[in-house]
Amino acid sequence: MMKENMEEKTRIILDCVADGVFTVNLDWKVTTFNRAAERITGIPAREAIGRHCWEVFKASICEQRCALRQAITTGKPAINQALFIVNAAGERIPVSISAAVLKDGSGEVIGGVETFRDLSVVEQLRKALSARHSFHDIISKNREMQRLFGMMELVAEGDTTVLIGGESGTGKELFARAIHALSPRKNSPMITVNCGALPDTLLESELFGYKAGAFTDARRDKPGRLALAGGGTLFLDEIGDLSPLLQVKLLRVLQEKTYDPLGGVRSEKADVRIVAATNRDLEGLVDQGKFRKDLYYRINVVRLSLPPLRERKEDVPLLADHFIRKFNCLGSREIHGLSPEALSALMACEFPGNVRELENIIEYATVVCREQYIRIEHLPPHLKPAACPAAPSPAQVHDGAMPTLQNVEKDFIFNMLRQNNWNRTRTAARLGIHPSTLWRKIRQLRLEIPKDGRFKA
Repeated sequence: MMKENMEEKTRIILDCVADGVFTVNLDWKVTTFNRAAERITGIPAREAIGRHCWEVFKASICEQRCALRQAITTGKPAINQALFIVNAAGERIPVSISAAVLKDGSGEVIGGVETFRDLSVVEQLRKALSARHSFHDIISKNREMQRLFGMMELVAEGDTTVLIGGESGTGKELFARAIHALSPRKNSPMITVNCGALPDTLLESELFGYKAGAFTDARRDKPGRLALAGGGTLFLDEIGDLSPLLQVKLLRVLQEKTYDPLGGVRSEKADVRIVAATNRDLEGLVDQGKFRKDLYYRINVVRLSLPPLRERKEDVPLLADHFIRKFNCLGSREIHGLSPEALSALMACEFPGNVRELENIIEYATVVCREQYIRIEHLPPHLKPAACPAAPSPAQVHDGAMPTLQNVEKDFIFNMLRQNNWNRTRTAARLGIHPSTLWRKIRQLRLEIPKDGRFKA
């Protein structure tokens, strides 16, 4: 009778707990299941009790990294592990779990207990905050990028030809896709042509198509990319690599909205919007006579110049977090983020390959990392501190000091100030914060500048 009263009191206490709580015996079958666990999973206690825990939760770590198994095997509790469970409706629910060994009065292990907290609200908040810095899959809080987002919305409304400039890997095709998605042509296709990937003869037939008999083996008509993009957008990537002959033919498309398929006897209508991109200096090519001046002025109606990643370092943590989530989903991983040391190493590099290089680095790290956080040893060898030296910083003055999050922040702000010639207003704009906030950070972190430098308002 006394035991029954104790069990009833325990049940009442557990039902008052806001977090989900359940226990298992040594056969991994659920023995208790509180009210919060019912609410989070959508599974009644009567259906959960007696079943194997993995049949109830279908969690992302059940098969290989079970927290309960780890706790029972090692005798050490598992604390605050983030993962997903699948509820009764088949929805993935983000939770944070902790697990510990369950012992009887004599100290014998009789099973395990696990608590889990629903992080859905936290995840929604994170997505809402992330949405403030994203625009059609383009992620940035950099002021210049935010200005370009506004420009894209204005440009997309019309049919104006757009030229997107920027180094390789800065996301020119993402911008082109965003322009198309925002335009009245969004329900028609967007067709991409890389002008530097094919020789002239193949590129001409790809662009304009051909008629049966135009050349050997041309047994039937084949529509070109211009025809396939009818009513939509034609994205010409690396337009600076076009030959003089194709430049003339493209100029006609832009001027007269017509073109001639190979072997054709009549012109066809080109109902497309042209968006072009290049990582080359078109003005220099015009001066050298390698790119037609009239074509240049035709495609350069609206120009969007994308800054390289080294000029918007404040985006590195945002982009890294985005790529970690992406590769977590693709590889069924549960990596939470970057360690301070790994983030510091990334912040110190110049990224000649821009956003594409950062994505490749994170993909590599998620492959080799078997921990919750990507550490410096998980980064590619060329990104280790010895291969990627940063400018001397205040946090590196004291030999042997352990890297901390505060040191990382101190290094980052110091380097940003140095890059902006110690101008606080310009540095604050690059960081996306108010100048007064930056000044408080400088004082709080006790930043010192070289003797030959001085802070400028």
